[in-house]
Amino acid sequence: MFWKLNNLSYSSSPSPIESTLDKENFTLEELLEEEDIIQECKALNSRLINFLKDKTQVEKLLRYIIEESPEDADSERKFKFPFMSCEIFTCEVDVILKTLVEEEELIDLLFSFLEPTRPHSASLAGYFSKVVICLMMRKTIPLMNYVQAHQYVFQQLVDLIGITSIMEVLVRLVGADDHIYPNSTDVMQWLADSNLLEMIVDKLSPSNPSEVHANAAETLCTITRSAPSPLASKLSSSSFVARIFGHALEDSHSKSGLVHSLSVCISLLDPNRSPPSFLFHSFRGQHYYESTVQVNQETVGAMLPKLGDLLILLNVSLDEKVLPTTYGQLKPPLGKHRLKIVEFIAVLLKTGNEIAEQELISSGTIQRVLDLFFEYPYNNALHHHVESIIVSILESKNNIIIDHLFQECGLVKKILQTDKSPILSGEIDQPTLAATGRNAPRVGNLGHVTRIANKIIQLGNNDICIQTHIQESSEWNEWQTTVLQERNIVENVYRWACGRPSALHDRNRDSDEDDIHDTDYDVAALANNLSQAFRYSIYDNDEGNENLDRDDEEVYFDDESAEVVVSSLGLGDDQGSLFTNSNWFAFQNDNVGEDDAPINATSSNGGTGTGTGNGTGTGNDSSDDEVMVGEDESVPNGTTSDSNPNPFGQDRFNTDDSENYEIEGESLTNGTLSSDSGSGSTERSQKSNGAAALFEEDVEFVGVEVEGTEKAIDQALKQNGAVKKED
Repeated sequence: MFWKLNNLSYSSSPSPIESTLDKENFTLEELLEEEDIIQECKALNSRLINFLKDKTQVEKLLRYIIEESPEDADSERKFKFPFMSCEIFTCEVDVILKTLVEEEELIDLLFSFLEPTRPHSASLAGYFSKVVICLMMRKTIPLMNYVQAHQYVFQQLVDLIGITSIMEVLVRLVGADDHIYPNSTDVMQWLADSNLLEMIVDKLSPSNPSEVHANAAETLCTITRSAPSPLASKLSSSSFVARIFGHALEDSHSKSGLVHSLSVCISLLDPNRSPPSFLFHSFRGQHYYESTVQVNQETVGAMLPKLGDLLILLNVSLDEKVLPTTYGQLKPPLGKHRLKIVEFIAVLLKTGNEIAEQELISSGTIQRVLDLFFEYPYNNALHHHVESIIVSILESKNNIIIDHLFQECGLVKKILQTDKSPILSGEIDQPTLAATGRNAPRVGNLGHVTRIANKIIQLGNNDICIQTHIQESSEWNEWQTTVLQERNIVENVYRWACGRPSALHDRNRDSDEDDIHDTDYDVAALANNLSQAFRYSIYDNDEGNENLDRDDEEVYFDDESAEVVVSSLGLGDDQGSLFTNSNWFAFQNDNVGEDDAPINATSSNGGTGTGTGNGTGTGNDSSDDEVMVGEDESVPNGTTSDSNPNPFGQDRFNTDDSENYEIEGESLTNGTLSSDSGSGSTERSQKSNGAAALFEEDVEFVGVEVEGTEKAIDQALKQNGAVKKED
């Protein structure tokens, strides 16, 4: 809805900003107190912009952003003024930003926030970050020229990398945000030649807190995802990989440094991997594993000498920590650092490096990882990574590592043993222990065991080496043909009913609307017929009859409205409709036999009414236009069923309007069929017999005009011939 504002006058209520600007002596603080200042800046209010672009005012705005307020300051000085100042800069008014970058004193003041002697609250760091990023987007060249001329800025940013807002500025400055600007290539090469990467990698040292480790790792991972770039190439060199692993294994007690250092190594092996991520994704039970990762072999080679040290960390026997759980206790818990090591091994195997595979075999890493799979049966994340490791081995073309998996590691034996005894072991030397005094629970890795077994069978059909190993075990062959096949049938989601069609995966329809569009009847005309039927069923007494004379346009249905009506009544369902189990418009060409009772009245829902004698006229003629209510439905001749499912009532066509229809010697008067027989004229009335008998033979009146059902009946009777009187 659009309002006309021509007659409104603003002269009586000027803008608060304009009122402030009209003063002879006003201050920046008075403007900052007004809520409309941001909107006026975005609207480029010339008087306001000319005031704010002044060097003095820009300096005041910067001081609100970078300087902490005094302890005795009011709330506006502490919160509102810094916020409004930041928003004015991020309105991206060119003349204001131009004043900031062209005046070296101002940009020096902005970056003085990074000085170690200043306080760095989270709120002010956020304001500083927003202003610098805005300059990066709008005044890129002047800003980068300033940073190149003042290289200590990067050192200050790295020192404050534990603050997430500062980390975001650093990520933008190193060009890892896909923001391309003139001479960006030269700037990136200059950054690679500097000691920026060394400073960031050294932040992974165990002596730093965990938030510094996390933000430093995130910055390095972002650089790897920006490959190819000079910084990414430098980071993937063997010297930097050794440097990262040195910090990871420097102190075995620093789990944070190890986890985040391995995150960087994982990103080097697979730059497209965004943490946290599993090695495969699922869609309706179907799992799609990642393809082999292409990586610099020099990078992989620099990681292999440290595998032995990582294997030592996977040993849980020396860890005495205890974690109580709902099913018992973990002694010790697996921990993030061990889980990250397993993930690193899984990604390393994805590279397909044969030297790495040989090193993993000789060091016993694969066997140890497989043991962890069964020792921690409730660690779902661990199961994902181990499954990826097994699949990578099975899909490799190296028979040596496949033999190692089936022989030294005993994969088939472990699978059969777990499936045979799916209860948590009560052995004391196991890290996962059941609660005392309670029944041992079922292990939680059987789903992964089933998928691994299916993968073995699938790949064994095309790999002779795998097929040879599984055929050597007669127990496996028996288990495969009995237990595994039955389990696959049970776990096939497409066979589940669960309140939905069993053949849901065979349907091509995406919505219920397709059911309506696929029907072969006129939806609008059908809805009009329904409206007429409802009109006669709503009123059961004379009080409502006067409303039937209303204009037919009131009940007119367009296509969309008709579809809603038909859909709500369930006409598009194959299971029947709301009112009857039979098909509403199942027109059939079968003729009514002589012994069959004629159908004398039919409403839109397939309800019928019959009668003989003084009830309703009958006939034995048949027509191709008959409406068959159902093959099994029959109404005894001369009776009226009290169990008629017709919801509209038998007197639905009983009106006070008298209209006569002459049909070959017969007349239909006010809903009563009368004819001249040898004894005279006999009038049959609906009110006298309680039966709804309009005409002898049912006719199709789908698609009648909106003038009403009476004309449809008249036209149908004329087309099908006169109703013959029964002797």
